[in-house]
Amino acid sequence: MVAPAATVRPEIHLELGRRVRTTCVLAAAVLARCGRVTFPRPGGDAFCARLIDRHLAAMEAAGAAVTDDGTGLWAQCGAQGVRPFTVDVDTPYGPSLGATVTALVLAARAPGTSLITSPSIEPEVIETARFLTDRGVLVGWDEAGLHVTGREHLGGGEFTVAGDRIEAATMIMTAAATGGSITLGGITTAGLPEGLTTALAGAGVNLVDGTGGAVHMALAGPLHAVETATGPHPGLPTDTAPQLAAMLTQAHGTSQIAERVYPRRDTHLEGLAAFGASVSSKGPVVLVRGASQLKAAHVGAEDIRAVTALLLAALAAEGTSTIRGMYHLRRGYGHLLSNLATLGADITTIPEARPCP
Repeated sequence: MVAPAATVRPEIHLELGRRVRTTCVLAAAVLARCGRVTFPRPGGDAFCARLIDRHLAAMEAAGAAVTDDGTGLWAQCGAQGVRPFTVDVDTPYGPSLGATVTALVLAARAPGTSLITSPSIEPEVIETARFLTDRGVLVGWDEAGLHVTGREHLGGGEFTVAGDRIEAATMIMTAAATGGSITLGGITTAGLPEGLTTALAGAGVNLVDGTGGAVHMALAGPLHAVETATGPHPGLPTDTAPQLAAMLTQAHGTSQIAERVYPRRDTHLEGLAAFGASVSSKGPVVLVRGASQLKAAHVGAEDIRAVTALLLAALAAEGTSTIRGMYHLRRGYGHLLSNLATLGADITTIPEARPCP
């Protein structure tokens, strides 16, 4: 059970806010409640330039004046707080998931109906909309976009979050890379995007629904190469591409993963190569040649999915590996390490210095 604080300090912690990607969403929530907020630019997942212009556009459309003093940002609304607005959250690479949630949070407290055009339809957006609807906010979808009629007060209640498709995909790929099978509770094949299930099926990974809302994974035989591309939901999630590359180091043939959500995403390749994988990139396309006999390595990365890919490779490799940057997993996965340990993985965590903001 979670209850709101009686008072909220209108600032996002400077150091902590620079370590995570959700800083702008949190800032929008504080802005919607307090009418003002200071916050740093978000950090983490430094695999390419990550713009926040659509987040700031939503704040400005909601009536906030946004300034940047070089060390952080300041957003402040007038005396009436956030107002109904219209904002476009599209980008050159498709609708922004994070900016859609930022706009949803702001619109939920605006006294009137707001319109979010070109919204993302990723499951996280659907879950946010479902949560807000349960709290009394009117949320509707049509060809124009996402219509949100806010409320001054949002009520409490119980809410069950849907299973995390990224964590489920990571567990499935880990089992596949190590030649195992797995049953995951709390999610079914319907909760996994078509682009993901198609890529896995092409590689020889079978997924079937079990009893009681679970999905069972088993290999049809040796893994084989696939050609696939990331894309907006229901395409292959970009946040599974590094893990998929790690899994495909154990597949026979040459695999190709094209990145179509970000300009490129290949920060995991150097680490995979240290394990002995034959990997390369050409622009937004990652090539994986397998199957490779991986051997233990000392590696590191500075974004969550790259670190996850290295963890997956370490579990498939012969010997004991050391991975730097594991703190990223704790900010983005609920129970990944403990779940892997339950399956027999021998993982020991030790304190490590975190990068300076």
